[in-house]
Amino acid sequence: MVPAAFVRLAALPLTVNGKLDRKALPMPEDAAYARAAYEPPRGETETALATIWAELLGVARVGRHDNFFELGGHSLLAVQLMARLRRLSLGIEVQTLFAKPVLADLAASLGSHQEVAVPANLITASSTAITPQMLPLIELAQPEIDRIVAMVPGGVGNIQDIYGLSALQDGILFHHLLASHGDPYLLVSQTAFADRGLLDRYLGAVQRVVDRHDILRTAFVWEGLSSPAQVVWRRAPLEVSEVELDGYDGPGADELRRRFDPRRQRIDLGRAPLLRFVTAREPGSARWLLLQLQHHLIGDQTTLEVMHAEVRAVLEGREHELIAPQPFRNLVAQARLGVDAKAHEEFFRGLLADIDEPTMPFGLSEVRGDGCGVHEAHRRLPQALNARLRSQARRLGVSLASLCHLAWGQVVARSSGREQVVFGTVLFGRMHGGAGADRAMGLFINTLPLRLDLDGTRVEASVRTTHARLAELLAHEHASLALAQRCSGVAAPAPLFSALLNYRHTTPAAMPGSGTDDGLSGMEWLGGEERTNYPLTLSVEDFGEALGLTAQVAEGVAADRVCGYMQRALEQLAEALEHAPNTPVRELDILPSAERAYLLEELNRTAAPYPAEQCIHQLFEAQVQKAPEAVAVVDEDEELSYGELNARANRLAHHLIGLGVRPGDSVATMLDRSVALVVAQLATLKAGEFMCRSIALFHLHDKAGCWPTVMRASCLARVTMTIWLR
Repeated sequence: MVPAAFVRLAALPLTVNGKLDRKALPMPEDAAYARAAYEPPRGETETALATIWAELLGVARVGRHDNFFELGGHSLLAVQLMARLRRLSLGIEVQTLFAKPVLADLAASLGSHQEVAVPANLITASSTAITPQMLPLIELAQPEIDRIVAMVPGGVGNIQDIYGLSALQDGILFHHLLASHGDPYLLVSQTAFADRGLLDRYLGAVQRVVDRHDILRTAFVWEGLSSPAQVVWRRAPLEVSEVELDGYDGPGADELRRRFDPRRQRIDLGRAPLLRFVTAREPGSARWLLLQLQHHLIGDQTTLEVMHAEVRAVLEGREHELIAPQPFRNLVAQARLGVDAKAHEEFFRGLLADIDEPTMPFGLSEVRGDGCGVHEAHRRLPQALNARLRSQARRLGVSLASLCHLAWGQVVARSSGREQVVFGTVLFGRMHGGAGADRAMGLFINTLPLRLDLDGTRVEASVRTTHARLAELLAHEHASLALAQRCSGVAAPAPLFSALLNYRHTTPAAMPGSGTDDGLSGMEWLGGEERTNYPLTLSVEDFGEALGLTAQVAEGVAADRVCGYMQRALEQLAEALEHAPNTPVRELDILPSAERAYLLEELNRTAAPYPAEQCIHQLFEAQVQKAPEAVAVVDEDEELSYGELNARANRLAHHLIGLGVRPGDSVATMLDRSVALVVAQLATLKAGEFMCRSIALFHLHDKAGCWPTVMRASCLARVTMTIWLR
């Protein structure tokens, strides 16, 4: 019952009726929130931790009772925090940061975690042969190694390392092999250059970056092997091809994108680097276009940002300032030698064992497609909503990602008709990535299932539960998705889920096309595209001071509507946390006001003028005269035209009259909902006196007995009809 924030107002805003206008109340600033009294850090460890927090979070001072998330911390800053702590030999389990975000509590836990010791790479530049004992991160027999050596140009002398795949790499390779046309994990981007000289300089800079990073010189081999392997080449020259555009079918960039559409293009994964470049002169212009194809196996969003930053540094003559690159083998070692499979299995069984049905919002179930037929929509959330959400996250001492996961869970719940839902979440993957993981290149991310219960639990408690489950999931961020799915009650080959949430921190300045800071005039970023095989993916773009949504949805569901549902869920979540935190989470609405009005009002505006002096059966007979051959009623495979329906109803009406039915009598009918039921209704009306007024009463009946009248239909016949429906 203690207020979270105190805001001083000259007067309370009121509505025209003199009531409190809640919507007009100003949002509390940071200073308005009640905080613990400042107490300086104690001891060397707390002081060092406070210094790091102050630098990362951009705050003037940090006290020993301050909360990392209340001060604006998030997962990206958590990775940077852990990287700095490693340099001070103050290792910590990642989930400890989320479980103990208060500085004093966290400081007391520092130094308790031992990093995984990465085994040395035993292949050297002078090696003349490679044996199984030289490969500590993969188990291969000698014939398998010999097969790999034979596939690499230059043989042993061009092999720097061989090791296994990470969990997500394994899954992506699986989907690559399933897709016969195109590749859902082939990323495409385009850039324009003022002249050919500028383009050549850019490609030269890319080659320098490829030479620096092992993951950019990595090929993948699986045929004839007991387990897939990634092979790092020592030398991997870029593959650049030039094409000629005709300019007849739209702009050159559009033509280039169509000719090399990832939905139809594939690249050879066995040949490094997994980067392909296509150049073309723009028709009618001096500009040159560059299309880049990059496979997701070798990189994620952070990889793209680091790669762009390093290319820019090379172009600006600052290559000497770049830090030493971290080998991707460090991540593979963490994944293989860290948390064992039994611990992963125990965790996911506890989370998913009672889930025995897939969660498939909107009925979308194809999770092994090639990404074709997917539509995309973008939306920037209102700045006021962004501020409200960040304010509530700070107040509760949780990450903004936790609020977004809960809101997405409600969208998934409402669109799948389930309260216990499972959807995939994309984990950053760099928490356990080892030293330098915050700026290393490679595919660190992983997709794992998150289970949420969107039931009668109050909203604020649900937020904290979501935050706790995400923290627990981080300890297993390198587990295999296949292992997690096996721990559920969903029988193979059915997927556990078909929806994905990707919450990611995006720094616009670090990406191409961000403005004049590209470091090279005459270069223009024309855009890019990324896809997954999931039929429903929502990406939340956290720009620091703004939030954006990107929805990718399979055909049959409008992508922009999905963005609208998410925005509405976030608005409802913010509203509940601000004014009614005890609201059951299941009551959060996801329908935007416009769609709700359409469903409840527009579709129900069925009133139409009609001749009130005529009865229903007379209006029906008028339609019979107009279109006797038109279809009047359909029930599964049976259908009747207006003429056929009228003839049947007339015959039954004469039969009723012959039985003595008169106006005002009750006619009881026991029928299923069918064409025969419609015939009976019309016949009963026709059996009455046509110019009199009466009411037909419909009763429902089943094995449990009769219910009171549930439907009334005004008519002009005096016969009363009671219908029992089985």
